[in-house]
Amino acid sequence: MSSAVRRDSKWWGWGESSHEAAIDPGSLSLLRAELGDLQPWGRPGSIDEVKLSPPEPLPGTIAEAVGVANVLSGHEDRVRHAAGRGYIDLARLRSGRLASAPDAVVLPAGAAQLAEVLAICAREGVAVVPYGGGTSVVGGVEPLRGDHGRLVSLDLARMRSVTLDDTSLTATLGAGLRGPEAEAALRRQGVTVGHFPQSFEYATIGGFAATRSAGQASSGYGRFDELVTSLRMIAPAGELKTLETPHTAAGPSLRELAIGSEGVLGVIPEVTVRVRPTPERERYEAWMAESWEAGCEVVRSLAQDWTLPDVIRLSDEQETRFSLALSGPSGFAGALFKRYLALRGREGGCLVVIGVEGEREVVARRRSLAARQLRAGGAAYLGQSAGRAWKRGRYEGPYLRDALMDAGAMAETLETSHTWSRLGELYGGVQGAIRGALEAQGTPGIVLCHLSHAYPDGASLYYTFVARRLPGEELEQWQSVKAAACEAIVAAGGTITHHHAVGRDHVPYMKAEVGELGLGLLRAVKQRLDPAGILNPGKLIG
Repeated sequence: MSSAVRRDSKWWGWGESSHEAAIDPGSLSLLRAELGDLQPWGRPGSIDEVKLSPPEPLPGTIAEAVGVANVLSGHEDRVRHAAGRGYIDLARLRSGRLASAPDAVVLPAGAAQLAEVLAICAREGVAVVPYGGGTSVVGGVEPLRGDHGRLVSLDLARMRSVTLDDTSLTATLGAGLRGPEAEAALRRQGVTVGHFPQSFEYATIGGFAATRSAGQASSGYGRFDELVTSLRMIAPAGELKTLETPHTAAGPSLRELAIGSEGVLGVIPEVTVRVRPTPERERYEAWMAESWEAGCEVVRSLAQDWTLPDVIRLSDEQETRFSLALSGPSGFAGALFKRYLALRGREGGCLVVIGVEGEREVVARRRSLAARQLRAGGAAYLGQSAGRAWKRGRYEGPYLRDALMDAGAMAETLETSHTWSRLGELYGGVQGAIRGALEAQGTPGIVLCHLSHAYPDGASLYYTFVARRLPGEELEQWQSVKAAACEAIVAAGGTITHHHAVGRDHVPYMKAEVGELGLGLLRAVKQRLDPAGILNPGKLIG
């Protein structure tokens, strides 16, 4: 058994078993008033009760390449690598019914072993699903076999190197490092990547690169694809390695081709990324915009004046209302706070959270510029305690989803983006599509939205929808709502994904995203790099 495989996390939910989110009785009553009678969904029993087909035997040369101890075919290892962490993944795990599982988990120690495993699998017709933190919410690690009878989950957890170039301010990081591990190693040397998606606690460096991840502080630090300066990608046909240089005009960027390839074109064992000195100071605070439209205008002005804070987040009226209600009866959502909002005429407004990090003087200046724009746009200042409360709970969403599922609710997220001129159309269209799909099933729900990343030309929208679960029909219920939302996104001309990637769930909409010729180009590249078609079948390009 390899010590690189984590066994302290929930196999049926998010995070470590010791970390739970609770819904207080008042909030639960509010949910029932909004959603109707909820039928609690009990926690699953032992992992041993999950039914799997027996594993197919693998070529012995795989064990020779990585060592017998690094080929795991036990029941628990197969279950833990059989699903990501989307709602439908968790529904399948709770039911104990998985459509498929890998025949084994293979853990190569470095690029040479990785290349050898891929060569063997290509020769023997074994499908390979690259696996980082297993946090995909779009079916990115589902063990689809395609035309192949056997499948391995290629876990990169043993690839954990950290090398800092403190002159160039770049760091070369192994793909298997989880976000906190990479940050801790770099902060000991006085620098940070600054990449903090909600999945940060468990997602990996390789996953960040393979999915074009965006973090909560991307407005200041940049999305992960903007941070990557060079990488290696190993495919069955060979190795692609880009130069460590800040820029090149030598044709189309092959680095960009590898980033976001989701393990379909090759496997990324390491990346080199830009880092920054660890911030001397940080300031998080909250404001209340008069309305969603007014808040969007403020964020647009910040983006187009190039004065965006590192973190900028605008919740719509519904998300603001539920965020305050679920935060409990004291402090941030207490009576004094509500009286303050009433005095400022901001009852029913939209919560804005901003965060600025860096040297003391830089933080003061950037915060001042942002505050000026917020006040000019009619936003009311709520103080730093509310901003710090958001920062403390920035990774709590997936834990809360587990609690909502326990209570008997379907809870799912999706995201998109568009230009400022069409953001309102996208916002209303997707919101209406989700509501309509839920009502058509007799399960009217709560639809929440926030603006989570902003640019001079547009922004991303992140939706959360919660509804009464239909026991025994979870897959059909979810598919109906997901399809309606995706079709609304396509109809409005938005992107099918801003930062969750394509995986399995968004494959039907890739033609609308890149066109028939674009799909043909991607398939031609795959044919060149992976002629046997073993890499992550069914993802990205179908």
